[in-house]
Amino acid sequence: MSRQSAAVYRRRRLAVLVLLVLVLAAVGGGVWLAIAQPWSAAAPADPTPDPEATTTPTPESSSATPSPEPTETPGIAACTAEDVVVTAVTDADTYPAEALPQLSISLTNRGAADCTLNVGSSTQTFTVSSGDDVWWRSTHCQSESSDMIVTLEAGSSVTSATPVVWDRTRSSTETCAEQNRPRAPGGGASYHVAVSIGGFSSETPKQIMLR
Repeated sequence: MSRQSAAVYRRRRLAVLVLLVLVLAAVGGGVWLAIAQPWSAAAPADPTPDPEATTTPTPESSSATPSPEPTETPGIAACTAEDVVVTAVTDADTYPAEALPQLSISLTNRGAADCTLNVGSSTQTFTVSSGDDVWWRSTHCQSESSDMIVTLEAGSSVTSATPVVWDRTRSSTETCAEQNRPRAPGGGASYHVAVSIGGFSSETPKQIMLR
């Protein structure tokens, strides 16, 4: 009886060690995909994102299923312009002085079948304009980018959960390190937010007003 107890103890101890190794391997590998889920069926929730950061979308709900590599999902065709509706989303329509607009992207698959789309930061652009004057573009000072292929279910809509923040300044590739970039005029001035992702652009820009 004592020999059986010792054997059982050793097997249980071995199982615990194997589990610990698997956990450590996950931490050192691609555990980010299981924890960070910046795409959701709900509206954006993070109130204080990095002003110069861009999202690397990973779907949160069953509406979008991530693939670990930027390749098409077998048996599922790539999304087309007829399938995808891209919409610019902001956390408000009017911003008082010093309030920073938070910009997000909504995707809708209006097609009859699931389709795949690269929604990584390498395919995203947020643009803020006043008339024909481009005030700010998210790619001007973007330092890193990545790909992320997701499957959008037919008839589903998802929204990026971590917004990109416009700091109300004028951007350019030459002024990324400057601390005193020109600030966008307020006092009731209106601006338009346009977005693109995966090769598709929003059909209508979103108007916002700065006080």
